[in-house]
Amino acid sequence: YYLFIDLFTDVLVFLLCVLLDSDAKLFFLIKYAAGGVCSSTASLDGKVALITGANTGIGKETALELAVRGARVIMACRNVDKGEEAADSIRAAHPEAQVEVRELDLADTCSIRAFAQKFLGEVNSLHILINNAGVMMCPYTKTIDGFEMHIGVNHLGHFLLTSLLIGLLKRSAPARIVVVSSLAHNFGWIRFHDLHSQGSYNSGLAYCQSKLANVLFTRECARKLKGTDVTVNSVHPGTVNSDLTRHSTLMTIFFTVFSTFLKTPREGAQTSIYCAVADELHSISGKHFSDCAPAFVAPQGRSEDTARRLWAASCELLGIEKLKGQA
Repeated sequence: YYLFIDLFTDVLVFLLCVLLDSDAKLFFLIKYAAGGVCSSTASLDGKVALITGANTGIGKETALELAVRGARVIMACRNVDKGEEAADSIRAAHPEAQVEVRELDLADTCSIRAFAQKFLGEVNSLHILINNAGVMMCPYTKTIDGFEMHIGVNHLGHFLLTSLLIGLLKRSAPARIVVVSSLAHNFGWIRFHDLHSQGSYNSGLAYCQSKLANVLFTRECARKLKGTDVTVNSVHPGTVNSDLTRHSTLMTIFFTVFSTFLKTPREGAQTSIYCAVADELHSISGKHFSDCAPAFVAPQGRSEDTARRLWAASCELLGIEKLKGQA
């Protein structure tokens, strides 16, 4: 239903364009499309970026753009073969691109810890961390550690990864963390009494809860990192035509029918890129962005009490006391 809201806006724009004369129509369409484009020309020469889920969709497009800007990009992917295919396509288009693939399964805390241990032993700096990977509306499934898949991958997996890399980010400061959330956070509630949906399960609500968790994590992480020159912001990429809906036949059909009104992965990556590179955001932290501009956050996403409570619950579930490197 949150996707219908996003698409409804696009449909209204389309209908308005139909009613306008040709000159006004062209102007309006250009203005509407330009709103979500990252206009920053910032160079990333000498910078290191890590992107989860970079083998497809907006993750791949983000990796491409950061590499073109000169960054060394580590593509953290569950499927290494698909990751290498994505990296090869980037190198084919841009031979100078510094991209490399590493295995990371966010549904397995052992994989996350092994990834971080190897990463810290081989990489001396990290300037940009983009928590991009995610699952959407999948059947009820548990991660290796017994977490419901949406909250386990979209929130807890990235929570643990960030905690293990935060020390390196602080030593590399100024640094940025970008968390890919969604408009869906507006329809989410943190069910502390049943975080893993064991009592009842609805894939849409589980997804919304995980996206709200992303926003709350961003808010609390920004508070804890205040004064460290490491910023963290969340983004809504828009409704993107990608394979994220593969678990839902209904959503796949819906996306096919309304494909005209969906963003391409490249368009969907613009806000992540903006938050990673824009000079004007160097001191902005704890905010939410959409179409390369500040965006509305639902009341439940602004609750400091809920953010702190979720943080504590996440630490307990993952067996960590605090963010690594936190004073």
